[in-house]
Amino acid sequence: MVAMGGGPEVPLREGGRSQSHELLLAVLPWPQTKPQKIINEIEAEFPNLEIEFVYEVYENKADRGKVEVPEELYKRAKILATLSWLPPSAASAPDLELIQFFSAGTNHVANHPIYTDSDIPLSTASGVHGPQIAEWVVMMRLVQAHNYTHLYEAQKSKNWGSVARVAKAMGSEVIAYTASPRPTPESRRDDGFIVPGTGDPEGEIPKEWFSGTSKEALHDFLGQGIDYLVVCVPLTKDTTHFLSTPEFELLQKSNPHGTYIANISRGAVIDQKALVKALESKQIPGALLDVTDPEPLPADDPLWTAPNVLITPHVSGSTTVYAERAFQVLQENLRRRRDGKKFVNQVDRKRGY
Repeated sequence: MVAMGGGPEVPLREGGRSQSHELLLAVLPWPQTKPQKIINEIEAEFPNLEIEFVYEVYENKADRGKVEVPEELYKRAKILATLSWLPPSAASAPDLELIQFFSAGTNHVANHPIYTDSDIPLSTASGVHGPQIAEWVVMMRLVQAHNYTHLYEAQKSKNWGSVARVAKAMGSEVIAYTASPRPTPESRRDDGFIVPGTGDPEGEIPKEWFSGTSKEALHDFLGQGIDYLVVCVPLTKDTTHFLSTPEFELLQKSNPHGTYIANISRGAVIDQKALVKALESKQIPGALLDVTDPEPLPADDPLWTAPNVLITPHVSGSTTVYAERAFQVLQENLRRRRDGKKFVNQVDRKRGY
């Protein structure tokens, strides 16, 4: 299904196109009415921008990015807003100056010719997921710590039982690990998109900050006696199976009480077969997974029945205001394009994020 709509009428030149308007092509899985308010704001702030909206409808994730988009649109588009769809090649979209992805990562298009063979700037919507993912992480940890799944099963069976285990979250401290060093509060401030009123603007929340790209650096971080490890790294060649048996062994050695793992990044960052074995042997006491490898997770995958694992279908970043927030990232990048500044969340193709 394709639905298209543009902005207000403007004087046209021969051939029906505006003399001054630049085309912003949006190929997204929402009807235009959903983010209409922010679209109206963008049109008001950038009156020379002509917006064409292609509504991509799909039932299965595998069909994402397969919508048919009229060639005449992407041939003259200056900016593309998309979740997955891309023109066949850079040559087929010769005027493109920015591709704004409405996803946190670009690993799903890393083999596309526009990614591998062009230098068209790419930007992501990283940052729009922050508040709801934080809520998911806390919610799932409390569900697990209080054995809520057992309580719910008891309710369904009308069984008035008791659960002895109670979570003790008092006095928690945060430590962080990134590829690049961030030795000062200034360097720890995120220069990407941040939902207003959230985040760590002073760069002071983590008590310690570890960094590095080697296994030695990663193991130094994992050896800190971590109680709760939240995995947020992008999926690249270097981070595929970033956590596997050696890392699980180290976590157990450094914390005899066990390290719970929450993954909200991409499933393949964790060696899933190794994780199942670690859960079965109680090397890892529990896992909270919003992402799996593959997705959707096959019904016969042993991860479903691994002990003390909670699985959700890649929904931790979902919110009713997702489209609006992603358009806010696009709006900021339109301002930066106008002002000649570097785009927010711009992808480094060599690093993969």
